[in-house]
Amino acid sequence: MCGIVGYVGWRNATEVLLEGLQNLEYRGYDSSGIAVHLNTGNFFHARAEGKLANLLPKIQHRRPLGFTGIGHTRWATHGKPSERNAHPHAKEGVYVVHNGIIENYAALKEELISRDIAFHSETDTEVFAALLQEAVGEGLSCQHALERTLAQIKGSYAFVVLFNQEPEHLWVARSGSPLIIGIGKEENLVASDIPALLPYTKQMLMLDDGEYAALTHHTLEVWNAAGEIVSPDAVQSRIKTIPWTVSMAQKGGYKHFMLKEIFEQPEALDQTLLGKVDSDSRHLYLEEMEECLRIPFRDVAILACGTSYHAGMVGKYYIERLSKVPASIEYASEFRYRTPLMHQESLYLGISQSGETIDTLYALKSAKEAGAVTATICNVLDASIPRMVDYTLYTRAGPEIGVASTKAFTTQLELLLLMAVKLGSNCGHLDADAAIAILDAVRHLPALIETSLAKYPEIRQLSEHYLQSPDFFYMSRGPLYPIALEGALKLKEISYIHAEGYAAGELKHGTIALIEDNTPVIAILSQEDVYREKMISNIEEIQARGAHV
Repeated sequence: MCGIVGYVGWRNATEVLLEGLQNLEYRGYDSSGIAVHLNTGNFFHARAEGKLANLLPKIQHRRPLGFTGIGHTRWATHGKPSERNAHPHAKEGVYVVHNGIIENYAALKEELISRDIAFHSETDTEVFAALLQEAVGEGLSCQHALERTLAQIKGSYAFVVLFNQEPEHLWVARSGSPLIIGIGKEENLVASDIPALLPYTKQMLMLDDGEYAALTHHTLEVWNAAGEIVSPDAVQSRIKTIPWTVSMAQKGGYKHFMLKEIFEQPEALDQTLLGKVDSDSRHLYLEEMEECLRIPFRDVAILACGTSYHAGMVGKYYIERLSKVPASIEYASEFRYRTPLMHQESLYLGISQSGETIDTLYALKSAKEAGAVTATICNVLDASIPRMVDYTLYTRAGPEIGVASTKAFTTQLELLLLMAVKLGSNCGHLDADAAIAILDAVRHLPALIETSLAKYPEIRQLSEHYLQSPDFFYMSRGPLYPIALEGALKLKEISYIHAEGYAAGELKHGTIALIEDNTPVIAILSQEDVYREKMISNIEEIQARGAHV
């Protein structure tokens, strides 16, 4: 959830850092800070607990002017929210901001304390700063100090480092946590997420796992995980133009990003479908996946986390129903830590909005290393997962700023359905008329969603009626059961109200004991008779126990 911004160029770094941190506020945070190399040759370093508004007074009365700096918004992992635990962390001319977790920090800290190095925070990041300072103090160059320190730590990280002895450089490194470099005109930037960079450039480079880089106002050098420099041509070929505008990453008159993105769903579905279905022939063409979906796979294994996992659960229904190809769905966070039986005849499909979900990335990497075909559904161009897998199908939902996914989820469902139609057609299990009927229905989805969104005033009124309810239950059957799970996840994530999603047929196996008078239960009904009739029976059963359905 932490946010990183770094700048080197011709603008006042302080202003760039503050704007970047403001553009990352949606991530949630408990403290913030910046470090800037001033024109006077000194460093300005300020941190504050709480919102960015608490940091501003410490900066504004000093009006620091400099052309290189780093900034951070922190979501506490090691050490409670406080000014001393806020980033950047400083150790005698070394300034560090960090996302991720250093797993062996405790052992390293003990070792450093035994060498009389003092610590002022409870964070793992200060350990990294201390190791860097020790290496520089021994006479190592900034590059070799970074290399040595990276070799000493274990865990996931995205680092941006500012050294006193090279104030015109930003040193960056990543493993497991996203880090994006923005290439401008006589300026370069780095951030943990695209919206922080959009006001300055659309030319972006996504660092690969294990890579580190050095940025000045006019140069960019990248080294790979083996410590070998990546050729300038190879670096240049990886720079992509991000087709998002600044306005896409702003609220556009809505009170919250999430509300804005809920209302962007019709447009996002239209954009995702664009160019995939011929309006005359109704031919489906998934350009990025055409070759992949012609392979006769024995099964499809879907790997995902969180909301994307729920999309994958629906995808399993789609694939098995329309193509008769067996499909499974697994939490990527579980898959990567066990010893799964993997087959080269299987398709391993990872779903990730950001393309940076670390568990999904490593789960797919293990499948690829086992010789299997890998693919992904992703929303961010050229992110880590699309670069690693064999095939990619992009949603075109635009930037999703809200932490709780909305339009990315529905576009994932759309692509999973289209994949299932293509797979079913290729396998010969879905005839042309049935495929055309589904494609025609998909084309009408945006209009149907507009109809639902028009009910927003009624939905708001209903939500106020149940505002004081301590528990909510969601239930459904078949392909809508995962939607019940997703509804419950959304309510928990956004309101902190306890909510659970259930397969309606399982309520009678103990869970129904939790249903009391006035308990709100949201039932999601399908038009399919096989599910609808059973759902109506389940509704009658819980209404008999006093629930509000």
